[in-house]
Amino acid sequence: MDSPVPPRPAEPRPRRRDRHGRGMRGPIAPPQVPLSVSRADAFADLVYDSRDRLERRWSQLAQVDFLVLEVPGFGPDGPIDPLAEDEGVPLGRVLSAGDGHRDRIVIYRRPVEIRTKSRDERALLVHEVVVEQVAELLGLAPESVDPRYGQE
Repeated sequence: MDSPVPPRPAEPRPRRRDRHGRGMRGPIAPPQVPLSVSRADAFADLVYDSRDRLERRWSQLAQVDFLVLEVPGFGPDGPIDPLAEDEGVPLGRVLSAGDGHRDRIVIYRRPVEIRTKSRDERALLVHEVVVEQVAELLGLAPESVDPRYGQE
């Protein structure tokens, strides 16, 4: 009498991502959709939009570098002036040309984001900070740099 052949263990089936027949999973949003833009990139876009608006009127801004940093005091802007600490956390700063660099305007992302609740508020505050820093660099009043300053 033949001995019964033990059943073979089932081979593991290959796993598929299409478990419920809905197709392969893909990205939540394609790269060109705003959902995939990081907060830092969106903030930098606001700064560069403001720069572009002002550069149409003030052509000398083409010779100025605009930087976005997370917080003051860490990075190419160097340490903060101790006398300026009485005014609170700065939202932006002008760095004069020197050491092989052109004039630079630095906008600090986190302090601006903390002071705003919506994207529209953030856009307005970013533009105001950029106008103030450009005015300081050019030695003008903010109202002469952008006539709409403070009206929005």
